[in-house]
Formats: sequence, C-alpha cells, structure tokens
Amino acid sequence: MQPIGPLMIEHRLIERMIALMRCELQRIKDNVSVDPEFAFVDPVFIDTAVDFIRFYADRVHHGKEEDILFAALDKKDISPEHRQIMEELIQEHVWGRETTLALVWAKEDYLLVKEGALEKILENLGKLVEFYPRHIAKEDKLFFIPCMSYFSDAEKAEMLQAMYEFDRQMIHEKYRGVVEGIETRKPCQR
Repeated sequence: MQPIGPLMIEHRLIERMIALMRCELQRIKDNVSVDPEFAFVDPVFIDTAVDFIRFYADRVHHGKEEDILFAALDKKDISPEHRQIMEELIQEHVWGRETTLALVWAKEDYLLVKEGALEKILENLGKLVEFYPRHIAKEDKLFFIPCMSYFSDAEKAEMLQAMYEFDRQMIHEKYRGVVEGIETRKPCQR
C-alpha cells in the first residue's frame, strides 16, 4: 500500500461526516425558515461534529499529512507548483482549526442564549461543509498522487510505517486528554 492509501481512506470517512453536518445545517435552516424564534440547534450534534473534526480530521488526518508526508516532502526538491499547493494545504488546515473553534464559541453562545449565536452557528457550520469537499479534492487530485513520484519504494514503506505508528499513539493521546480535561474541570476534593 502507498502512504497515501490511509490518507485517502480517511478522506472517505471525513466526507461521510461532512455529509451529516450538511444535513444538520439544512435541518437548522429549514427550522429557521419555519419559525426563527423557535429554531433548534442540537448542541450534542455540534459537540460530536467538533470532536470529529478536531480529533479525527485535524489531529489524526492532518497530523499525518503535516508531520509525516509534508515533513518528508520538505526534504525533497519538489516542484514550485507542489510546494505552493503544500503551503496552501497547511494554511487551509489552520483555517479549518480556526473555523471549528468559531463553531465551538457560537455553540457556547447559543447555549447562553446570546444574540446572533444561531447565525454564527449557521455561518461556521456552512463554511466547514463547503470547505472540506474542496480541500479533499485538492489533496486527492492535485497533490497526493503526483507527490508519490518524489519517493522511493523504501521511503514510501517508511512513511506508511510512520503513519501506522502515529495512529497507534492517537488513542492514548485522545483519552489522556479526556482524563486531563475532567481533572481540570472537576478536581477531586479529598
């Protein structure tokens, strides 16, 4: 398997989640059009979508891209076009993180019944569901496959192994963060 295999497989799961987010966005918009005063946002869905984007799409998937593939490409004499695309992809990852954080803030404001929160949820959820398909298409069609030509079979095998090791460590990172988050919010009184 090529190192891009796991990345492409992850893209398919991200696309499925984005489709669910698009459905939720449409559901909220439909409710707003019927009765804006009583439109309902499901905060649990927003939390789940944010967790998915932050952990799976960003930390796991973009982590492999940035820490393994892009780091390996940085050591190569790649074409100016591929270097430019790689820099764009990195900036898009940053934009995705910022927009996801804005969605979290909007959801918090919504729970506090702050004015304009619903519009911010719609705006940021809309930005994310529009962004990810274009971002994935750019990686799939313009970047991943052509960039494999810069690597020998041995280098590809090494990257693939690094990606498997990266994945193995993620579950520990995820749940260490869960425990630390709870410890921070609810210190144990003895």
